[in-house]
Amino acid sequence: MRAKIAYIIMLAFLFSHEVDAALRHEWRVLPLTSFLPDDIGRQVFIWAHVPLFAAILLFNDRTGLRFGLAIFSLVHFGLHWGFRNHPAYEFNNLSSWLIIGGAGLFGGLYLALVRRRPSGGQIGPQVF
Repeated sequence: MRAKIAYIIMLAFLFSHEVDAALRHEWRVLPLTSFLPDDIGRQVFIWAHVPLFAAILLFNDRTGLRFGLAIFSLVHFGLHWGFRNHPAYEFNNLSSWLIIGGAGLFGGLYLALVRRRPSGGQIGPQVF
């Protein structure tokens, strides 16, 4: 149950980050969209999230997806740290960093909780 709560909070942070990312023009930083004119980059960025969010919600019950998203939340924090000096980077405020860090923190917590030794002596993921 604790792993499920950590995962859901991580997802809430990731989804909230994408709202913030649209406000902060993240497509200007991403290698696949940074070369696009602003109006097109914004639309590509926003519309790319429709199938992404649909897949996450549709396949949310799969352990591999949950595990992958939790790892991504940690990598994602590192990517933001690495891009923090990019000229087009606009996540330079406490709110954005709390959202990005919150996703990483709860993704890490989820991973720690699912890697715990389950009762019964078997080693492996303990999923909700």
